[in-house]
Amino acid sequence: MPNLTYKMNPMPAQIPQEKLDRLSRLETATIGHFYHFGFAHPAIQPVLPGKVIAATVTTLVIPGLDSTLLHHCLSQVGPGYFMAVDRLGDTKYACWGGGVTRMAAMMGLSGACVDGPHTDTAEVEEQDFAIWSRGPSPVTTRLYDSGGGFNVPVCIGGAAVLPGYAVLADPSGVLFIAPEDLDDVLEQGELKTERGRINEAKITEGAHLGEMSGATAMVSAKTAG
Repeated sequence: MPNLTYKMNPMPAQIPQEKLDRLSRLETATIGHFYHFGFAHPAIQPVLPGKVIAATVTTLVIPGLDSTLLHHCLSQVGPGYFMAVDRLGDTKYACWGGGVTRMAAMMGLSGACVDGPHTDTAEVEEQDFAIWSRGPSPVTTRLYDSGGGFNVPVCIGGAAVLPGYAVLADPSGVLFIAPEDLDDVLEQGELKTERGRINEAKITEGAHLGEMSGATAMVSAKTAG
């Protein structure tokens, strides 16, 4: 008989650390110049400032009022993983609070993203845990044993995410990258980052952005006369 309550899959293989180290040196906003997949809605923002996480994604989906599976699955995760929690559209009930944060930190989870609210911000700060959410809520979930899925396909802020994806989460937002895209994203991101450093130095030295980008020439061509 199929299990219609809990869908449980094993932890995905971790992405090589060398690639994650390279990813951590990039910015989501830099990759956003050329890559158009996997960006979570900008309403999902960091709870703590200045956090940057590059890790392998483990996924979870739980219904609005129920966090039973989240409590259980925290025992399955560990260092190098980032938990992406799909709340099935709920934006009222906070599944992630102080106790969950403490357990996640004890397990060494690298970070988490909730497509919904969190609670107990002070305890998140106390644990110095990296989490992204849609903001705080005082209304929390309970243990109703109604079901959910672990390491299943999820949707996080409009982005389709599979377990085993790479994630880059930073002050600008959260980006999920399919493993088959990662090498190209790293290569283009590193190239664009270096070009950005060169252009920033030129502007510091007095160059005008419009002249460098070609925008001034475009405007001049249509306004000259």
